[in-house]
Amino acid sequence: MNRILIISLVFLVGLVSCKNSEKTIDKLQIAENYFMALDESNSTIMEDLLADSLITTIPQYEYEVRYSKDDYLGNWLKWDSVFEPTYKVLEMNMENGSVKAKVSKSDKRIIFFMGKPFVTNEILRFKDDKIIELETEYINFEEETWGKNRTELLNWTKENHPELNLDLNINMQTESGGKQLLKAIERYETEK
Repeated sequence: MNRILIISLVFLVGLVSCKNSEKTIDKLQIAENYFMALDESNSTIMEDLLADSLITTIPQYEYEVRYSKDDYLGNWLKWDSVFEPTYKVLEMNMENGSVKAKVSKSDKRIIFFMGKPFVTNEILRFKDDKIIELETEYINFEEETWGKNRTELLNWTKENHPELNLDLNINMQTESGGKQLLKAIERYETEK
């Protein structure tokens, strides 16, 4: 009787260990798929990874935005795609039930404003195997360089292409806002 109990207990512990291991692998796979979807600007893949609402935060700048899934896919992802981003996961691991990833992101906007890719630490939090929160920590953000280039672009655009209304569009994270910003960057680079 004791032997059957011990064997059953060992089997149960093994089964629970495998199940927890699968959850870890699932969350890492979900995070990997998330960054792949960002890199490809693929809303179809992204849709399956996100909860119905999503919180994005950058604590060092006291920034928080709450998105519905539709708003994130229909506005933010389309805005991001305008600049033709490249996301590279440099490191990724599980930490306290969340996925922590070190990521490099490059796109036309970032290269214009900062001259090199962003490197960030991203924490992805989950509920029911869906991403519910993204927390970003910038590792190499050069605020002074970004601000100087942003101000120069805004001033140049006001003077040379006021029809772009860049003051209104520079922070608008929609596809049309992104297109206006990209148009201003491209004109600045070719005409200046």
